[in-house]
Amino acid sequence: MTQMQGKRGLIMGVANERSIAWGIAKAMSEAGAELAFSYQGEAFGKRVQPLAESLGSDVMVDVDVTDDASMEACFAALKDKWGTIDFVVHAIAYSDKNELTGRFINTTRENFKHSLSISCYSFIDVARRAAELMPNGGTLLTMTYQGSNRVTPFYNVMGVAKAALESSVRYLANDLGPDGIRVNAISPGPMKTLAGAAIGGARKTFRQTEANAPMRANATLEAVGGTAVYLASDAGACTSGEIIRVDGGYHVLGMPQPENL
Repeated sequence: MTQMQGKRGLIMGVANERSIAWGIAKAMSEAGAELAFSYQGEAFGKRVQPLAESLGSDVMVDVDVTDDASMEACFAALKDKWGTIDFVVHAIAYSDKNELTGRFINTTRENFKHSLSISCYSFIDVARRAAELMPNGGTLLTMTYQGSNRVTPFYNVMGVAKAALESSVRYLANDLGPDGIRVNAISPGPMKTLAGAAIGGARKTFRQTEANAPMRANATLEAVGGTAVYLASDAGACTSGEIIRVDGGYHVLGMPQPENL
């Protein structure tokens, strides 16, 4: 696989080997891309380092997406290292897990602002900074979920944050299109990740979608990774502003399968 030979980019959001960002990183590396990784704090750095090294990467930057100075330092480091970049994968989201159970109406003002800042605004901030390092065009990718447009139990404020993120994808695609920069989001179905485990009823949701999706299967890291490679490679040259669903077809359903009614 050489679809991404000669391309360099940043992977944001790897927490462990089950992270969606890790599945994407592996697929991109196998396709020939050269990778840098961001992490937040020493604990996550210790987890990410051996994974990055396993793909031949020695570029790691500690980033807090809520801190302007930290973000500036991150992209300055990439500029010093490579001069330009070709893609960024943004797989970052956050909400207080105590508000990912119960009713959405009980969302607090503080957690609403924090969730929207990290889960949505950080992508806009990343896009602005990354675009400066993409003089020849490039690709920006983020991760979303169907809870953005359909009520999903306990997804709560994250659904609102993902709806804002998806709208941001469209506006950014329009802003950056003249510069040759494509902006897209991938929307996998439920996956067994550290982030997903924080949502109330996660196991039941995983089993429900697996039992009812047309493919009778949930997304895999390999499938999401392959989709990311397509979007960031030259094969995706005319795809921008899209929300690409990788969920076994679950999003097309209006009701469960007959055997599960």
